Amino acid sequence: MNMIAKPEVTPARAPAILDPITVEVVRNKLEGIANEMEMTLLKSSFSPIVKEGLDASASLFTPDGTTLAQACAIPIHLATLIPAVAAIIEAYPVKTMQENDSYIINDPYCGGTHLPDIAVVAPVFHRGRVIALSGAMTHHGDVGGMSAGSVPTNATEIYQEGIRIPPLKLRIAGVYNETLVKMLRQNVRTPDAFMGDLNAEIAACNVGARRVSELADVYGADHLERIFDDLLTRSETMTRKALRAIPSGSYHYVDYLDNDGIELDKQIRIEVTVTVQDGNIGFDFEGTSPQVKGPMNCVRSGTLAAACYAVRALTDPTIPNNGGCFRPISLHLPQGSLVNPVEPAPVNARTATIKRIAGCIIGALAPAMLGTVPAASAGELLVLAFGGRKSTGEKFIIGETIAGGSGACKDRDGVDVIETDATNCMNIPAEAIEMESPIRVRRVALRSGSGGAGLFRGGLGVVREYEVLDGEISLSHRGERHFSAPLGIDGGANGAMARSVIHRADGTQQVIPSKIVTVLHKGDRLVIETAGGGGFGDPSARDPQRIQDDIKNGKISQVAVSGPH
Repeated sequence: MNMIAKPEVTPARAPAILDPITVEVVRNKLEGIANEMEMTLLKSSFSPIVKEGLDASASLFTPDGTTLAQACAIPIHLATLIPAVAAIIEAYPVKTMQENDSYIINDPYCGGTHLPDIAVVAPVFHRGRVIALSGAMTHHGDVGGMSAGSVPTNATEIYQEGIRIPPLKLRIAGVYNETLVKMLRQNVRTPDAFMGDLNAEIAACNVGARRVSELADVYGADHLERIFDDLLTRSETMTRKALRAIPSGSYHYVDYLDNDGIELDKQIRIEVTVTVQDGNIGFDFEGTSPQVKGPMNCVRSGTLAAACYAVRALTDPTIPNNGGCFRPISLHLPQGSLVNPVEPAPVNARTATIKRIAGCIIGALAPAMLGTVPAASAGELLVLAFGGRKSTGEKFIIGETIAGGSGACKDRDGVDVIETDATNCMNIPAEAIEMESPIRVRRVALRSGSGGAGLFRGGLGVVREYEVLDGEISLSHRGERHFSAPLGIDGGANGAMARSVIHRADGTQQVIPSKIVTVLHKGDRLVIETAGGGGFGDPSARDPQRIQDDIKNGKISQVAVSGPH
């Protein structure tokens, strides 16, 4: 299928002559509002995955669903909010909205992305008229389904992944839809934490609505809307200019995911052709694997998110971050493929796929942007979900999002243990895990030798070790890069592949083939090692002082000097 990736529509009227200083003041104010919404989310949520892992995002939109401003948050969320908002305003036209209404959605086949990511959207009123929309998206620690944490790597249909929420009214004129709330609470394992996070989303949307309305009090709603149009047009113009700087042509790239969680010995192909022409950029995914049995499938909103991220990453960072940036994008997504699956295909593990899609797009453009594009990053966001009961009988669910190393650049080493390629979470501190569960974090360390060798070395992955102190704990482990290494560039070596092992209390070992759902018992230890980034340039040309510094800092060993480091 062909899909133009934009609910964004070029404004019908030309903007009036505007004071550029006022426009810039408003732009910064809008970005400040989005970031205030984000801080409200993070400071008000209950789940460790949000308050510690920062897995939540916020944006402002025009009444027609065009992105107006985004918080510094999760790129995947910020782009997948676009179709979520579009689905809500299609089901509930703006002219029917009331003050203090809130709307909710998570169904990937109705505009969502995967079931744990729940979007909440609210209208922004000024003197009885909707002038904007505020939106928030949070990864909820549990939304039901077949495994604690709702990220089962062995799901074969979406019904096993949790509760599906089409576009619905969550609050009507400030009053909760109690029927919906009762149904949601009944279908999740930790209802109090779930509602705490949902209330934080509502609070964030309320902050956005209040602040934008205050802005309209200062500048007037009509004047403000002309500024909105101007900001969108400016971003579109600047993005097209940046795309014209890339040599016109078609660029091709192929990479592979480890497996789909069901057929563990079968890699999954991602193939993309990127065409740049006259300020437009198109992404064609013909040749990508058909949709798979397991949950690695990625609905259209996720593929759009990868494309939006790649365009922003490869163009001018000073461009205001709004829907104008995305107008030059078009997508061709074969129906029934990994990047456009047909219902009821499972999709909960789509983050790994989005990251690899983004990496493929950036890799495809590397020959056209030589020296600008780094070597491949680890390209994994290892997701762990632990679930069980404390000795008190209280249920717990702990989610972990663990990064690897970034690829090296033409003039610097890669960064150790950092999220790249459309994700932007934090690791969960050991103290938070140990407070919330009977798990001891025995070790957190850089993974020595995991960065690819080069004139500049790839960033290192991380080693984390967990020990079960009591009871039985369910584990969902969604890994990547266990069977394909992050590629070096311009003669640089590949980064190390990931590895995870369960050391059972009886002395046996179980190597995890990238993905598994299992049970850990008292005394069992899980040791994970994430992938490193690829190197850049000829390793023999590396500055000897840098090598000695790496040895001194434990980033490589003396024996590794003659090989990958």
